[in-house]
Amino acid sequence: MKDNYDIVVVGAGPAGSTTARFAAATGASVVLLEKDRDVGVPVRCAEGVSEAGLTSVLDTIDERWIDNRVSDVMFHSPSGKIVELRFNQVGYILNRKLFDYDLAHMAIKAGAELYTKAYVYDLLRDDDRIVGIKFTHLGKKYKVKAKIVIGADGVESRVGRWAGIKTRTKMRDMETCAQYTACDVDLSSKHLHLYFSSRVAPEGYLWVFPKGEGRANVGLGISGEAAKKKSPFACLNEFMAERFPHASLLNCFAGGVPCDQTLATIVRDGLMLVGDAAHQVNPITGGGIAPALIAGKIAGQVAGQALNQGNVSAKAFQDYPRRWHKAEGRNHQIFYKLKNYIYKLTDEELDSIADAGLKVPKEKRSMITLFRAALIKKPSLILDAVKVFA
Repeated sequence: MKDNYDIVVVGAGPAGSTTARFAAATGASVVLLEKDRDVGVPVRCAEGVSEAGLTSVLDTIDERWIDNRVSDVMFHSPSGKIVELRFNQVGYILNRKLFDYDLAHMAIKAGAELYTKAYVYDLLRDDDRIVGIKFTHLGKKYKVKAKIVIGADGVESRVGRWAGIKTRTKMRDMETCAQYTACDVDLSSKHLHLYFSSRVAPEGYLWVFPKGEGRANVGLGISGEAAKKKSPFACLNEFMAERFPHASLLNCFAGGVPCDQTLATIVRDGLMLVGDAAHQVNPITGGGIAPALIAGKIAGQVAGQALNQGNVSAKAFQDYPRRWHKAEGRNHQIFYKLKNYIYKLTDEELDSIADAGLKVPKEKRSMITLFRAALIKKPSLILDAVKVFA
């Protein structure tokens, strides 16, 4: 390992690996540091993503990444009504272990160096300038200088906090999540299932994502405020006992997802934030894979351009937040407004939305159909829904 790089990226998830890949492709010297011993492990994700989300950044999709393809979603109302909706694009349930591993390999092939078991514990400064990071690797302490530090270190990014960026998420916008990967479950491999109910998942939703061969990711996310009254695992265990009482559980995880707007500040002199660290998660679904890839590509390209121009100031990085806002951030602002309305609907209102959806023939149903019914008391948001779902 050298003691000086153009760019150090902290975190080798999809955002970090993609940033490192596109930055290295500009000719920059890049080191990618991952605190866990294996890239992609442990998996803390429902693993769902659209084909368009992948192809917006990746030239090819490796079949090894795909555990299952899905074509329809089943919305379950509080009283048990089911509204089936066909996707207008292919949906994938990924094998995140293989997917993340290969994203990191792409970064290495582009010229980046990768070190696992590398725990970053502070920034390196020269007066007020960020000039690198401090970390431990296999029991030893190191310092690495870098012209640019990129934090891809997840929700509540420590890299961002050390740089003076307010990365905290309000409790009502922090979705607290719990998930099991279950086997011996009896369900169609082509359908996602989403449950909306104050009993099942207050101020959030529960998902069942089939992975094929009788396996499924079964999880939920509820707001931090709701979690004060009842833990996510308590909610999930009640659902499992009711719906899949005989399932065997392969693994479980809990974690937080920042279902918020993108941070107001995602760049500083010599520093960028990307992915969950920048709150670049779809606020209404909690999906972060595609946004991480898109943001990582933009951040890596902008970082490389700034180095080539010899200017690593926040001003030189402004093309990153601008391009992000145009690509995804503007839609995320709309999703955030929709989320704050939808997650406050009563069970009676959710059932009425299901009734409205069932009145429309399946072949004519769309997300717009459901959102028109959901927003009948808030017509000002209908146009916003049309903008992002049309």
